Amino acid sequence: MADRLSTLDASFLYLEERSAPLHVGSVALFRRPRSGFDYGQVVALIEQHLPQVPRYRRRVLPVPGHLARPVWVDDPDFDLTYHVRRSALPRPGNEEQLLDLVARLFSRPLDHARPLWEAYLVEGLAKSRVALVTKTHQALVDGVSTVDIGQLVLDPTPHMPERYADGDWRPRRLPGRTGLALDAMRETVGRPREMVENLRSVATDAVATVRKVTGAAAALIDTMGTVARPAAAGPLNVPISSQRRFAVARARLADLRGVRAEHGGTVNDVVLAVVSGALRTWLLSRGEPVTSGTTVRALVPLAVRDDAGAAASKVTPYLVDLPVGEPNPVVRLQHISHAMRAHTGSAVAASALLGVGGLSPPTLHALGARAAASFSKRIFNLVIANVPGPQVPLYAGTAQLTETFPVVPLVRNQALAVGVTSYDGGVYFGLTGDRDALSDVDVLAKMVEESVDELVPTAPR
Repeated sequence: MADRLSTLDASFLYLEERSAPLHVGSVALFRRPRSGFDYGQVVALIEQHLPQVPRYRRRVLPVPGHLARPVWVDDPDFDLTYHVRRSALPRPGNEEQLLDLVARLFSRPLDHARPLWEAYLVEGLAKSRVALVTKTHQALVDGVSTVDIGQLVLDPTPHMPERYADGDWRPRRLPGRTGLALDAMRETVGRPREMVENLRSVATDAVATVRKVTGAAAALIDTMGTVARPAAAGPLNVPISSQRRFAVARARLADLRGVRAEHGGTVNDVVLAVVSGALRTWLLSRGEPVTSGTTVRALVPLAVRDDAGAAASKVTPYLVDLPVGEPNPVVRLQHISHAMRAHTGSAVAASALLGVGGLSPPTLHALGARAAASFSKRIFNLVIANVPGPQVPLYAGTAQLTETFPVVPLVRNQALAVGVTSYDGGVYFGLTGDRDALSDVDVLAKMVEESVDELVPTAPR
């Protein structure tokens, strides 16, 4: 039986545009050990784990005549060194140079004729650091059979990677056009309507594929009563280019937990309040009209329990109107906590989420981006995906991970996406902006840190 793409996975391929490539990733910074941490070790680390993620050696093959969705097939020309690449900054490379490189890397779409992922070892950074930038298509990361490649190289203990020879792996022969067509016909004998939908979704109306998948989930969003009215227009919702900017901000997890302990709610509520404060300052700096009732609508993906009550790889998007018109940071937080309280019963707590195998921050950020890309962009202004991470040091080989920033993709007519993760006592914000529409995304990132400084003193130590 063919390894066929799911309807949702296929829709990400159909709907991808040059101005909105649908890949997600991360920027991980490591302290280079005295023994070194070089390109060969990174290749060896990834090579060790490829048997755990077989789709990272597979590419997408269309079915003749679009009789069915495409299938995953082994890439007979798979070359690990094509996907794991080496870059360098002029020494001593600074953070601004690194972020500019990340923006350029994420502006380029992945090659659909090859496995849909890339990783870059970036050398030349000051302070004996190296960066690992990973980039994976949303069609590839489903959180069930395939996870993000970035998480596989990390381990709670340092160790020297050994070259791993996967002698048992041989690419299976590519199926012929006749075989693909026959498989598709056999699968659709009992579902003739599906064949018609496949033809229609690819040839004339790809959006129908997404609508079919997301119709049920849209009911969850509708419970908040916001779908009936579109999100307010503003500088975040404009036509976007194919080029990106990337900026980062930092906070201490203990500070955000202190705010939560003082004012109630969750750490995620505090994160949303921080972003709300930054957006308020940013809008005012641009001369945008901000009144007491001004809001910015965020789509917030949350990991939820499955039907059996277990924490599983299921991410559901919820809408929340961020009260950017409210000048008091504590009142902003209270508004957000009230709006999010309806979802706390189904959301998986951070402590429980961290105990679920396979659901690392990169994978959950990818699942959140997938969920966001499935819904109408007219009903929200931006995506804010916050995923808790491990609070213990992690290593790639013998190199210790010091910081990690998520890179969440933009969707059509949306100029900003915010990814957030926590790791080893820190909270790390990654802001992806359109290069033209959000030329001041670095200013917005500074305002995120200023918003933290505004909120933290409201919680006496």
